[in-house]
Amino acid sequence: MSRTKDSAGSGLVELVVIVAVALGLALGIQALLVKPYRIPSESMVPTLEVGQRVLVNRIGKRFSDPHVGDIVVFHPPLGSESDTCGNDQLGENQPCDRPTSRRADINFIKRIVAGPGDTIAVRDGHVIRNGRPQREPYINNTCEGDAGRGCTLADAIRVPAGHWFMMGDNRGESDDSRFWGPVPEGWIIGGAFATYWPPKRLGLL
Repeated sequence: MSRTKDSAGSGLVELVVIVAVALGLALGIQALLVKPYRIPSESMVPTLEVGQRVLVNRIGKRFSDPHVGDIVVFHPPLGSESDTCGNDQLGENQPCDRPTSRRADINFIKRIVAGPGDTIAVRDGHVIRNGRPQREPYINNTCEGDAGRGCTLADAIRVPAGHWFMMGDNRGESDDSRFWGPVPEGWIIGGAFATYWPPKRLGLL
């Protein structure tokens, strides 16, 4: 009888250990490899709707640089919620060329529209990168008629080394790098690569 009890007890301990290891691995994978993220605002409409869920690749950025066109989750600079630019001498007709020196403890999701060394201006909501208008079939141009904030910033600035310029696809309704500056690469959490909720929007980005 005692052997049966010991066997049952050891089997229970083994099950608990297996479950704990499996749970630890799942949490580790989520923390290190893939992270779910809920879209909190309309800044990425029509590409991403409010409440939609995406998967963010956390490990990929450790092996390759971001690219213009990527949708990424990142920490914005401190002051982003009040549109604070790190360069207080910036002209009114220019996008912000320098973020504040500290990052905020919040996450944003935007599209990379320019990278290190690029020049960028904005005309009627469209990106002018290195002097050339960009093809942007994914945007919701709520800047038509120059109706939104930051729709035309015609005086180009240069993106500093190691920084990436972010903009929302909903151009007239997005708080982004136009107002608080390019984002240091180290503040990028990862690239959004797929949407999994709601089921009707399931797919790759």
